[in-house]
Amino acid sequence: MSSGEASTACRVGRLAPSPTGRMHIGNVYAALAAWLSVRAERPHTAADPNLPNLPNHSGILRLRIEDIDTPRVRKDADRWIMDDLHWLGLDWDGDPVYQSDRFDLYDQALHDLCDAGLLYPCFCSRAEIRAASAPQEGDGYVIYPGTCARLDSSERDRRLAEGRRHSWRIHLPQERLGFDDVVFGAQEFDLARQIGDTVLRRSDGLYAYQLAVVVDDLLMGVNDVVRGRDLLRSTALQLWIRDRLAERGWHPQPSIAAAASVDDVHNVHKSGDNPAPLPAIRFAHLPLIDDPSGKRLAKRDRALDLGVLREEGVTPESVIGYCAWLLRLRNTPEPISAHDLLKDFSWDPLRADHTDRACDPTALFA
Repeated sequence: MSSGEASTACRVGRLAPSPTGRMHIGNVYAALAAWLSVRAERPHTAADPNLPNLPNHSGILRLRIEDIDTPRVRKDADRWIMDDLHWLGLDWDGDPVYQSDRFDLYDQALHDLCDAGLLYPCFCSRAEIRAASAPQEGDGYVIYPGTCARLDSSERDRRLAEGRRHSWRIHLPQERLGFDDVVFGAQEFDLARQIGDTVLRRSDGLYAYQLAVVVDDLLMGVNDVVRGRDLLRSTALQLWIRDRLAERGWHPQPSIAAAASVDDVHNVHKSGDNPAPLPAIRFAHLPLIDDPSGKRLAKRDRALDLGVLREEGVTPESVIGYCAWLLRLRNTPEPISAHDLLKDFSWDPLRADHTDRACDPTALFA
């Protein structure tokens, strides 16, 4: 197993919404699970001056606004999301962290991985990749065929000198990486065969989720990750990248976790000569939520977004109760507050039934 095993340390989780639109029921369902995973923990006893005062719960829950895909970001969506979280009773600790304030960190991480000989420029277009690749395991995931990894250095240098548009990919070895998931159990992936060389910086210069999330979770000391089952495969990739950054001296930094000025990132991102071990991570991947037609919920379909639901008079307790039912924490979608779910929270019901869910909006208006 890699560094994805459970930890007994104080839980540090995160809410990590993308400000591309209003939250929908699927987003709330994941946010509620992440909130409960941290807030339902027993109180910790270890004194740590970097932790906030936590009289009623043991963990830290950060809010990270994942706004690096700038063409898709909607103005004011971050404020809508925070307002909806407050309305639902889902609180967080500290100030929000914006990925758009952390590009220096991603620059440094990319530089360190490049120095380690793990990256190469990729000149392939999306059409070329689709034509040369085959989707894996019926989920549409496309494995890059390694075309540009096979270029000799002189050809690679020539294309770079010509200013050819390119992304940067990380080269994955032919090895297997495993981790335990609270919901789906033991997982193992062949990095080269099932994931393949992955883009970390796009050809338009924007950083990919796969790099930003590793850097942020690592520096923020996150050890409790809750997200959709569609990211199970990505978890293996992210753990491998995380371990490579740790080898280059990257370790949790409380000042970065608290969203310190990016002016300091080049000075504080590296740890000392004898760094503490990276925190082990508890992963919980959730079944996906589909709309009544069987398609995965998306923000472009406003029927189940919180703006519409709130306008229609749906209460926060009704939304939380419906999501608690989707998480199998309740037998029926009856209204309930998030705090009322804390006492009896358990991953066991979801572990026993982790099939994807169909969302029936009529239940919210009952």
